[in-house]
Amino acid sequence: MRILVTGAKGMLGSTLVTRLSCEHEVISASRDNFDIRDPLATRGEITRLAPELVVHAAAYTDVDGCETNPDLAYEVNALGVQNVALGCQEVGAEMLLCSTDFVFDGTARRPYIEWDQPKPLSVYGASKYAGERVIAHLLNRYYIVRMAWLYGPNGKNFVKTMLKLGEEQDSVSVVTDQVGSPTYTKDVAEGVVRLVESKNFGIYHMVNTGECSWNEFAKEIFRLAGKKVDVNPITSEELGRPAKRPAYSVLRNFALEKTIGDHMRPWQEALADFLKSEEA
Repeated sequence: MRILVTGAKGMLGSTLVTRLSCEHEVISASRDNFDIRDPLATRGEITRLAPELVVHAAAYTDVDGCETNPDLAYEVNALGVQNVALGCQEVGAEMLLCSTDFVFDGTARRPYIEWDQPKPLSVYGASKYAGERVIAHLLNRYYIVRMAWLYGPNGKNFVKTMLKLGEEQDSVSVVTDQVGSPTYTKDVAEGVVRLVESKNFGIYHMVNTGECSWNEFAKEIFRLAGKKVDVNPITSEELGRPAKRPAYSVLRNFALEKTIGDHMRPWQEALADFLKSEEA
């Protein structure tokens, strides 16, 4: 299959390119050569490249940045998705959108499944949900894949930040009142390959199984890395970020379970694997 991956230099996009390239012809696109905010250029480039599938990993993912610059958030995460979807429409390509747990408000008492009603709390979540609705309106053959708490070998992420702080200080303060599903980009890439080859279009959650708070996540990072670092509890209010985060955004891979099988491993196992690869 001929696959175009947008956001190819990002944390998720770079991992997707590496994995998809094992079995498919992959074209990498990034901000350097593919500005999704330009409708004519985007549609023209997709027409020229003629992919069979576009994996859209490009996004404005700075949650607090979206809150202070909502126009840019919607320009990239909603209109940018629309431009790509219209390009896919012209060439008859399938499209996979990488979305987020932030489309939910975090008030659930059990893990969210794909058909729970989104109700985003932040501009970031709202702009990503707007992108989801655009695809569902414009295309018939699409995948919307919601992910959460991503980390991987490329780019900035929570795991790398904690490891760096652990080298510099003997204690850190991490929030205890946000619970989610830490997810390794390598496992997402494997899941995406299985999904797009199955042709089971629709909405999917794709996260490593299990749940924890950011505080518990940090403790497990330091434990597995063999670092003695005190992880102090603080609240989201004490942290004082501009954007409101969902308190409980744990996702269940329900659609994967019922279609192609949920092969996503527990988050602790995935984290251990990632930390071993970082040492290699």
